[in-house]
Amino acid sequence: MELPLAKALMIQGTGSGAGKSLLVAALCRIFKDSGVNAAPFKAQNMALNSYITLEGGEIGRAQALQAEAARIEPTVDMNPILLKASGESGSQVIIHGKVHSTMKAKKYYAFKKTAWSAVKESFDRLSKKHELIIMEGAGSPAEINLMDVDIVNMSVAKHAKAPVILVGDIDKGGVFASLYGTVKLLGKDSRHIRGFIVNKFRGDMEILRPGLEMISEKTGIPVIGVLPYIKDIGLPEEDGLSLSGVKGLRSQGVKGKKIKIVVVKLQYISNFTDFDPFAYEPDVELVYSSNPADIENADIVVIPGSKNTVKDLMFLKECHLDASIKRAYKKGIQIIGMCGGYQMLGKKIYDPFFVESRCKEIDGIGLLNIKTTFDKEKITCRVEAELIQPMQDTGYTIQDKIKHESCIMNHASLHLKGYEIHMGTSTGDIGLFRLKRLSDSPILDGSQNSNCWGTYLHGIFENDSFRREIINHARKKKNLSCIESEINYTAIKDRAIDNLANVVKKNIDMDFIRRAIKL
Repeated sequence: MELPLAKALMIQGTGSGAGKSLLVAALCRIFKDSGVNAAPFKAQNMALNSYITLEGGEIGRAQALQAEAARIEPTVDMNPILLKASGESGSQVIIHGKVHSTMKAKKYYAFKKTAWSAVKESFDRLSKKHELIIMEGAGSPAEINLMDVDIVNMSVAKHAKAPVILVGDIDKGGVFASLYGTVKLLGKDSRHIRGFIVNKFRGDMEILRPGLEMISEKTGIPVIGVLPYIKDIGLPEEDGLSLSGVKGLRSQGVKGKKIKIVVVKLQYISNFTDFDPFAYEPDVELVYSSNPADIENADIVVIPGSKNTVKDLMFLKECHLDASIKRAYKKGIQIIGMCGGYQMLGKKIYDPFFVESRCKEIDGIGLLNIKTTFDKEKITCRVEAELIQPMQDTGYTIQDKIKHESCIMNHASLHLKGYEIHMGTSTGDIGLFRLKRLSDSPILDGSQNSNCWGTYLHGIFENDSFRREIINHARKKKNLSCIESEINYTAIKDRAIDNLANVVKKNIDMDFIRRAIKL
């Protein structure tokens, strides 16, 4: 006997950045804590921040956070289509967690029928396992040039028979025009919109209230809540545009000098949420920058992941940032390469199949004795990692290196968890970590050369003792005493979700939402 489809609710926005993702996360936590078996769903996400599910599928990082808010394990059905912008070649299209192809926009829109089948398949499968699906739209549902190829906004709401709540960002200005314009451009499809939410408000409610009444009168749609602007939500950002200035210093209690961690701001930076845990450490200043002065005066420099490693490597060279990174290395500053950044720090990158560019071979920065060859297949898997593994082709081990000042890690943080998302494999002086992919035999990963090291492991800094070890090594070099931090990143993130959920419960009409979804 066929199980009935779950009830559904859809959160759409008047535009990107309106707050859809975090509102879905908050609602997932609210309904879960009230005893409802809820799950998130976003038909199509365009993001460079991604996450690997237990089955080895790649989904948007936002959907993984929403699943965490619902206290369930993320699956590929929560984000059946993921688009990762790759530059002039278009976007990498990931369907049900696996790479399908790279397409430009026109070709992808012609691909709509196949993509829509994947969306329906995932929604139907997910809805048979849960009572409530809380869905997120993308951008605006009223992009009039794209309505005929929509597979993420109103088309999904209709398939799921879901009431829609439309969110407007008042912080950007023009929120009433945005709400009104969206309704009018949608035409008859606006009947699916049951309520408005005004987000990021930080003014006088008495001044706003007449506007709320007028927008309801003009559209026939009630405003069911006004959410305040939250200065520091404490949850991972999805949009790379947020990477400006200094992050961190959220924790108080440590006076004196801070450890300055500079993440090089690449053009195609991906998985920048890898570094969010550093922002909670009481003695860290986390900076995203492409300024040579920041790089050469940091305590730690990180070259992050990239969706187009070759182009970002060329960017570093064109801006002479490769020279800044080398000067920082010579000064004894700790240099860390993550995924694409790890590849850039090697001697060579080969692209025989033109996976990322038309360049078959390019010199790397050269601080690590490795070479990388891009393959057609993408490696995506969860892993467990162990430090202390004999280095290949050297005759000595990581244990030997621990005795020297240049070594970065010691026995305090040997067992780690993370995940891999990368095209290509690296060879050479490999062996900083031993990885256990959940379905395969152990393999070696990572390379170290004095105060420079790199790895393919994402999520590695969410391991609290390992992260603290990295910071304390930098403290020693500044003649500062080590700190035994009590930061538990997982617990902090969970509390942040709870806090967000409490703000939403306090400021929107949850009874209205329950009536709309008949729950």
